[in-house]
Amino acid sequence: YSTAKRIFLLLGIVGSLLMTVFCRPLARFWNQPDAWAAIGFLGPCVLLICIMSAFRGYFQGQSNMIPTAVSQVLEVVTKLIVGMAAALAFLKATADVSLAAGGAILGVTASCLVSAVYLYSCFRKSYRQLPETGDTPASFGDTAKELLKIAVPITVSSTILSIITSLSSKIYMGRLLGQGISQEWADTMRGVHVMTQTIYNMPCAFITPITVSIIPAITAQITLKKFKETRMTEESAIRVTGIFAMGLVCLAQPVTALLGGYTGEKLVLATQMMQVLGVSVVFNALVLVTTAIMQAHGNVNRPVLNMLIGGVLKLIVVYVLTGNPAVGIVGTPIGTLLSYVVICILNVYSIRSLVEDPPRMLKNLVRPFLAACVMGVAVWLTWWCLSTVGVGSRVLLAGVPIAVGGVVYLLSAIVLKVLTKEDCLLLPKGQKIAKILKL
Repeated sequence: YSTAKRIFLLLGIVGSLLMTVFCRPLARFWNQPDAWAAIGFLGPCVLLICIMSAFRGYFQGQSNMIPTAVSQVLEVVTKLIVGMAAALAFLKATADVSLAAGGAILGVTASCLVSAVYLYSCFRKSYRQLPETGDTPASFGDTAKELLKIAVPITVSSTILSIITSLSSKIYMGRLLGQGISQEWADTMRGVHVMTQTIYNMPCAFITPITVSIIPAITAQITLKKFKETRMTEESAIRVTGIFAMGLVCLAQPVTALLGGYTGEKLVLATQMMQVLGVSVVFNALVLVTTAIMQAHGNVNRPVLNMLIGGVLKLIVVYVLTGNPAVGIVGTPIGTLLSYVVICILNVYSIRSLVEDPPRMLKNLVRPFLAACVMGVAVWLTWWCLSTVGVGSRVLLAGVPIAVGGVVYLLSAIVLKVLTKEDCLLLPKGQKIAKILKL
């Protein structure tokens, strides 16, 4: 922990200084000159996130995910309150939209600060309770070498697609502006894309805790040579990913209308992008899980190569499609989908070639996918009926189908025996879910 903390602090300080000092050149580089204030206000987040990551890694090593979960809730609440208040205050005081956007981003920085303070308080209590040992720890240099040998490939694997996403933003903005589209309309389309991307990230966020939890579990089982339990854990994680199929595809229009407040041309554009991103949710989930499985088996380099291949494909697709006026910015989510499909295929092939007793992918996805399809049909029919009878409330048009979908999926999961008790334990409140399903 001590070694990781020092490395994180160094990276955080350098990253924060670069973002804060060079906020204007960075904004111009991404073809978004008005975003300089947002980038500047976001700069301190790099250091704060590094500090938070060190604390969260410590607690993960102790198999205690409660401080991480609580800190994430604090982040969300603080981000909303401070971000809204700062944005309104800047807008009222200066009437400058770019500064107002910076104020909204200030909420992110404030949320990271609150979360870091909370994690530090939890760390102090936990660290005092660690038992004293007579072991002599390895030197900082030796520990750093071993840590970086494992951490660098995993970190690169985690950040490649984020970097690719940033590069694709620069590409599609340049391609849109190159077609003669005004900066205002290009920024509007980018805003719609960012909103759909945010919605798309919601179900994917549920997969991340699962991948975080299975890596140490699988590693421990391999160390103890419990290979049967290893495959059971891997297959449980794969089955859980099937839960996230179909939902956003069927509810693309009502969800984007509710959360984005879109109407007319913007709603049509948001619906198109959300439908494509909805399909890629399941592939993204599978990529996260298969990557975690390879990392747990000690294969940390192959996921990096697979993601790099998928990322390059995405950039090519985005460049080609967004330059076509008939496709436009919708080419960006299409690039996302194709990249995840390719990465998923490469990951599955890699697992079969690298893991001695690989998990059965297709067999463990069939039942969850069938249940998701049944739910999807029920969700779409509910929305269609509400629309047909003239219901105009966006809350009802999105909320009622979601509620119906939850009930239908629950019943389908019971009838088709989609999940086992072990699968449920990978989910938040897994014990309660298993009890409801009578597993």
